[in-house]
Amino acid sequence: MDELGAQAAALVARRPRDARLRRVGTSRAGTPLWLLSVGHGSRQALVVAGPHANEPVGGATVLRLAERVLADPRLSEGADATWNLLLSLDPDGSRRNEGWLPGPYSLGRYFRNFFRPGFLEQPEWLPDGAAGARLPETRALLEVQDELRPFLQCSLHGVDVGGGFVELTRDLPGLAQRVAHTAARLGIPRELGPYDTLYWPSIGPAVYRIPPPRRGDLAAAITEAAVESTWFHPHRHGTVTAVVEAPMWGVAGVEDGTPPADADAVLRTLSRTLRHDTRILEQLLARIRPFVQGGPDTATAATEPGTLSRTAGPTPLTAARPGAGPVGPLPGGAADRRPRHDVGRPAPAPTATPGVLHRPPRVLDAARLLAPVDDYLLVCPGLADAWDPDVDTSAARPLPPLNTAHLAALRIAGRRLALRTAGLLYQLVVASGSDPAGVLPELDRLIDEWCADYRDGFGARWISVARQVEYQSRVVLSAFELARRHTPVHSRSSEPGWGAQSAVPMHRE
Repeated sequence: MDELGAQAAALVARRPRDARLRRVGTSRAGTPLWLLSVGHGSRQALVVAGPHANEPVGGATVLRLAERVLADPRLSEGADATWNLLLSLDPDGSRRNEGWLPGPYSLGRYFRNFFRPGFLEQPEWLPDGAAGARLPETRALLEVQDELRPFLQCSLHGVDVGGGFVELTRDLPGLAQRVAHTAARLGIPRELGPYDTLYWPSIGPAVYRIPPPRRGDLAAAITEAAVESTWFHPHRHGTVTAVVEAPMWGVAGVEDGTPPADADAVLRTLSRTLRHDTRILEQLLARIRPFVQGGPDTATAATEPGTLSRTAGPTPLTAARPGAGPVGPLPGGAADRRPRHDVGRPAPAPTATPGVLHRPPRVLDAARLLAPVDDYLLVCPGLADAWDPDVDTSAARPLPPLNTAHLAALRIAGRRLALRTAGLLYQLVVASGSDPAGVLPELDRLIDEWCADYRDGFGARWISVARQVEYQSRVVLSAFELARRHTPVHSRSSEPGWGAQSAVPMHRE
């Protein structure tokens, strides 16, 4: 996982006059946040990798972009541009996904090792505005944005199952055509009706306009990005932000723009399935929760810096591995010899002794695993009602006209919420070292069944890391070229003494 930092440091050592690596912040667990800058131009481009812990492809993409900029002076000197590449915004959370990162890549392995923090712990969001940003990762990104005033910001995301698409804070005329060309060349399905953008205007096929932030409840924010974010924060500087989504498992159905034969019938099935799955998961959670208690950080979370609270109580933001190194790209064949539970079958659990009252096992990160579980289970009933044509939603926003791609995206989204929840519960029980509630066999069965639905029912197929990276880097380069043409010169260089400091590899900091 430290490979990303080592490769960035090696690149700087090879081209010290053209590249530099500097620390721009520190994560909650003490991991350095590194910015790799390439070029000497006055106009700044900012590319942010790893904003979501389970979406690691951006780390490999920023290294590919750095190499391309160094190889092609037209992207730096010719454009009067400096490329600023944030190697990972959430290295602590990303490290929690290392159970599946080395491969082999299967849906079961991915979801059994999936981690993504709760909504309030995701560093791109500003639920209390920029002034109220509490996470150190968020504050570091805001400071970089205000320092550089970039003309373009690209946030690199990954879609676990579905297709590729782009979200923009301002229109970039011509981007949809370039995305279409790149996707066709690389065999990447374009998502023509993403769940994320259901209520957003379409600028072109697979390109969507992010609406300005508005105040809403937590459920709306989780599903619609309806709060302030680091995507819009640099808007004042004339920045256009492009959120570039690259799929891991592609599904052809997400680019079917034809009218559905019976949308209401599909929606009824979706809603019924989501309610059914939610009830099962709620019952499993109720069986698990009494047997799991948090580590010492849980009791002190309310008084520690960087802590956010939910209605259910304080949520600790400390990571599992203080001082651990940063997260790198998907390694190509690198062996991970550390023991881990990633094949989808639980290790033998100690059995309870009859008549003996056992103390609940102490799981250091119980609260951190439960926070996203609570988030997912919070939004599922509302989504099921919003999708159900037989439920009166006159007081809420009605569904827009839906094509076949929209329905495929909603089916994938409902299944995703259930699988993520099941995977996090699975990890919680495995981390406790015992299964007194006897839920692991049922969680195993559910994960296998739901992954088979993705594979056989949706036709989900793994897209190689090389193709993911190539797709994402080409889309970023297209956005760079178009933004350079269509945005005024507001950005500035704020890095005096270029090259005066020696680069420190991430894994040695």
